[in-house]
Amino acid sequence: MSKDFLKDAKDHYDVIVIGSGLAGLTSANILARAGYSVLLLEHHYQLGGMATWFKRRNGHIFDISLHGFPIGMIKSCRKYWTQEIADSIVQLKGIRFENPQFSLRTTFDRQDFTNILIKQFGIEEQVVQEFFDTARKMNFYDDQSMNTRELFQRFFPGRDDVVRLLMEPITYANGSTLEDPAITYGIVFSNFMSKGVYTFEGGTDKLVGQMKAEMEKNGVDLRIRCLVERIEVDAERQVTGVVVNGRRIGCNAIVSNANLKQTVLKLVGEEHFDSEFVDETRAVRLNNSSCQVYVALTPGESFEDAGDLLFHSEHSGFDIDAMLRRDISSRTFSFYYPKTRPGSDRHLVVSSTNARYEDWADLSEEDYQKSKADLVESTLDCLQQYIPDIREKVDHVEASTPRTFKYYTRHLQGASFGTKFEGLNVSKSLPEHIQGLFHAGSVGIIMSGWLGAVNYGVIVSNNVDKYLTPAPAQV
Repeated sequence: MSKDFLKDAKDHYDVIVIGSGLAGLTSANILARAGYSVLLLEHHYQLGGMATWFKRRNGHIFDISLHGFPIGMIKSCRKYWTQEIADSIVQLKGIRFENPQFSLRTTFDRQDFTNILIKQFGIEEQVVQEFFDTARKMNFYDDQSMNTRELFQRFFPGRDDVVRLLMEPITYANGSTLEDPAITYGIVFSNFMSKGVYTFEGGTDKLVGQMKAEMEKNGVDLRIRCLVERIEVDAERQVTGVVVNGRRIGCNAIVSNANLKQTVLKLVGEEHFDSEFVDETRAVRLNNSSCQVYVALTPGESFEDAGDLLFHSEHSGFDIDAMLRRDISSRTFSFYYPKTRPGSDRHLVVSSTNARYEDWADLSEEDYQKSKADLVESTLDCLQQYIPDIREKVDHVEASTPRTFKYYTRHLQGASFGTKFEGLNVSKSLPEHIQGLFHAGSVGIIMSGWLGAVNYGVIVSNNVDKYLTPAPAQV
């Protein structure tokens, strides 16, 4: 008999959270801490969404994708999770760029970038300071008419080398392009520029393990291998529950951490919305996906310090089309040392590349496997520039593609970075169309990445709290 992953689950909860990405986990934790009964449903066999990991033979542990976030993550984790989690967040100081236009190493903060732009790129100090100040003042209530290309043209006309330095890391962080609203670049870039790039020391498995323990302490009912098939909505357009693994469970409110378009069009169904909202949702553009190659050295083997993050490219100038092509010319390498997972003696590398789902989706199985093999080989060829004897030291290597991400996350088109900017309005306005239905996840680029997801989970949990406990009427 198959295992019942909903065994002993109650028939009704105050809140059901669908999906266990960082936004879903944070919402569940805050609401449970506030005293609500919370059921979290995750279809995968472990928690974390894109913030997760996997294990391979010989004790190798790989973090999924590229994990770097601004210093604000420390404050958010301390306030909404635990001091223990916040204390494990450390700065990555070795950020490298290697491409035909320049070679440099940076701590990726405003002071260092200012010096680099003035001394190495020859930009006037006044221009640099004005650019940083302009980006820092941006917020998502601002005018959206100016795109990122126009922002760079205003300050650095004709300088595609400067654009590459300023833009490439943000594209890898959240999938943004030069055609997206400038505010989506300015906000994220300024967050990093305040104090640099940070990561979680000890690995994603340690982070999610600590989050799981905190949620269980606060009373969250955590369920894995539980696929939500439908969100129930009554005639008054109010949520009443979900159907999960064939069972109905009732609730007063739902937080969906699933893909935004899938939440509206599939889980709820467009018949429950006004046609205008359905059209707006359909028009939301998905962000791109990504590929990864995971490389583990034989236990006992090592490599010299190659930095923490390395933005490598053979292409001249910032070119989003070149970055997305299956014929890869740009990669970001994340180097993992024993210090990354204290107590471990392992050296690993994860190569990340942005990608289009459609370039991988329709390949035959034979061509798909061949393309994955080519991805592995070309990545090792590239990596030899920084670890000359990498092939002799490799113990395990494998690749993931947009098809992989779609399979494990169920995100439409395997979207690694959620939606484009217009998705934020659809996500925020969802409760206005279905009472008690909220969405938290990677939307609008701003609410993407680790920090964006956590903070959006905070915002949504506060909205759920207001909905479930409305303010008393004024007399």
